[in-house]
Amino acid sequence: MKGMGEGGEDCPFEFNFDAATFKVGDTVSYRVSTMEGFPFVGELLEVHDDYVVIAGDPNDPEVRYKGTRESRPMVDGSEI
Repeated sequence: MKGMGEGGEDCPFEFNFDAATFKVGDTVSYRVSTMEGFPFVGELLEVHDDYVVIAGDPNDPEVRYKGTRESRPMVDGSEI
């Protein structure tokens, strides 16, 4: 995203906001139901008809969150 980084630099992430084209490996901006207004970044590990699985921590492959399949997936706060 242009001009959204520190000091007006471009954001280092390329997000896919089109839920219809989601594929494994895409970087998405996701939300958490208990943390309104805070954006999170994750990589899609699985893409299903009605939900996605997001890598929650790039340093720990065990951390995975189930999210809704929409432009900015929503993860239930109880999973965090």
